[in-house]
Amino acid sequence: MSDRFVYHCTLRWSDLDAYGHVNNSRFLTLYEEARVALMFAGGRAWGVGSFADGVVIRRHEVDYLRPVDYALGRATAEAAPTVRIELWVEEIRASRFTVAYELYDGEVLASRARSVLVPFDLTRQVPRRITTEERDFLLTYAPQGGAA
Repeated sequence: MSDRFVYHCTLRWSDLDAYGHVNNSRFLTLYEEARVALMFAGGRAWGVGSFADGVVIRRHEVDYLRPVDYALGRATAEAAPTVRIELWVEEIRASRFTVAYELYDGEVLASRARSVLVPFDLTRQVPRRITTEERDFLLTYAPQGGAA
């Protein structure tokens, strides 16, 4: 497999539910932060800025494997606790691609997820095809031979 994109995401007190765990809906926000870092910052660094022009979510799939606590023991006066999110591109098609994620609380796998994304022309309000430059960028995070 090629390199995964690794993102360390800071947890916020507002991420917690009534039980003191990160709320299940907030996992999507954490995954979104990692995905945006990959596509917008990583893409721009690669020379591909077109994802910022429009990408929409077609589907999310999340498996919750264990609760994630705010873990005050891992926080400092300078930094809140973080989770590590590893993501990669699982599949590339002509007009959509799938991003897979794993979220780690310390060294423990806490969640797995997938998002199907569609490049979108915001001006015309229609889906568009993936460009050659976008495909080349996405392939750097795809398993060897795994992306179609």
